[in-house]
Amino acid sequence: MIDPVLLRNDPDAVKRSQRARGNDESLVDQALAADAARRSSLAEFERLRAEQKSVGERVKAASKEEKPALIAAAQEFAAGVKAADAAAKAAEFEFEEIASRIENIVLDGVPAGGEDNFVTLRTVGEIPTFDFEPRDHLELGEMLGAIDMERGAKVSGARFYFLRGVGARLELALMNMALDRAISRGFVPLITPTLVKPEIMAGTGFLGEHSDEVYHLQDQDLYLTGTSEVALAGYHADEILDLSEGPIRYAGWSTCYRSEAGSHGKDTRGILRVHQFNKLEMFVYTTPDEANAEHDRLVAWQEDMLQALGLSYRVIDTAAGDLGSSAARKFDVEAWVPTQGTFRELTSTSNCTTYQSRRLKTRYRTESGKTAQVATLNGTLATTRWIVAILETHQQADSSVIVPEALRPYLGGLEVLTPNQKALT
Repeated sequence: MIDPVLLRNDPDAVKRSQRARGNDESLVDQALAADAARRSSLAEFERLRAEQKSVGERVKAASKEEKPALIAAAQEFAAGVKAADAAAKAAEFEFEEIASRIENIVLDGVPAGGEDNFVTLRTVGEIPTFDFEPRDHLELGEMLGAIDMERGAKVSGARFYFLRGVGARLELALMNMALDRAISRGFVPLITPTLVKPEIMAGTGFLGEHSDEVYHLQDQDLYLTGTSEVALAGYHADEILDLSEGPIRYAGWSTCYRSEAGSHGKDTRGILRVHQFNKLEMFVYTTPDEANAEHDRLVAWQEDMLQALGLSYRVIDTAAGDLGSSAARKFDVEAWVPTQGTFRELTSTSNCTTYQSRRLKTRYRTESGKTAQVATLNGTLATTRWIVAILETHQQADSSVIVPEALRPYLGGLEVLTPNQKALT
């Protein structure tokens, strides 16, 4: 949820953010009216409660003759206070319902517009070239005995797959390489739940306009998470954190689930856009004034990982209309995929400022001893999709694939993945 003080003191800033995202500006005025009604109702409740207390004190001190009339007055006040309390709670609910539909305030400098209006910040590495016709990752994966889409579909349906043999080993190697790097930078590893309560899913901002992307187990009223960000954001819900020694950093390893609603016919070949995958997610709790610097650090750690794997990539500043509801700014790191002749997203990292912590009631204690909302950030450090870029970038004419040197220790020293034509028979 956005900061009510910001809404009250600078509604134009909130409207600018809504315009940049392509969202409904009228929500701001509705929220302002609801906020005014909420505060008025609360003030009336507090006034009546104070009067009720005063009457109660008078009843205690009253003479025998005065008490019946004062008791009757106190009973009337009690009914009025109860009604005022109900009205205040209803007004609070109304405000929260409207305010929760306003997405996080985009930071200054974020490009306006939609998916195609990103700004490229830098491009790193040479675009790979081949003196042969390169194969795509699925063809390579099948020849290596690493990817089996056919049996994945037989068992679970479209956009499911098996990673087998060197494919399974390659994913585990990627995840362990990323985990080692995260630990060296002070991240605490967590293997997270992949089913969460509705209030946690809603608190992270994933039940907004894209809620159809989320799998819901109706009978249990639990949600399957599309990223460990959700569980990690909920980890410290309703807590006061100690940030006196710096940011709290977690690396969450989990299986992720996404329905990919609305993406029919888009990226359906191979493992680029699937319903289930594994991911190592960096998640950070820090002070709001440190959030921008931490955001830059997360991007640098992502780039370091891609460079170690010999991948060509670009970093983009995502446009406001392409941000998730909780992100105030998002940088994507996109690797070059040779057979598609374009960059495709491998990682993203978002600064969610205090949007999630306000909804989940996660605070920290300031130097003055008071509490304030923490800032939360998240960023991918490895995921199944990386296999696409690795296979295609490092392929050879004979359909073998050179293993990036940094990954070899995690594959028992294996230097080359070689085709196995009988692997999928």
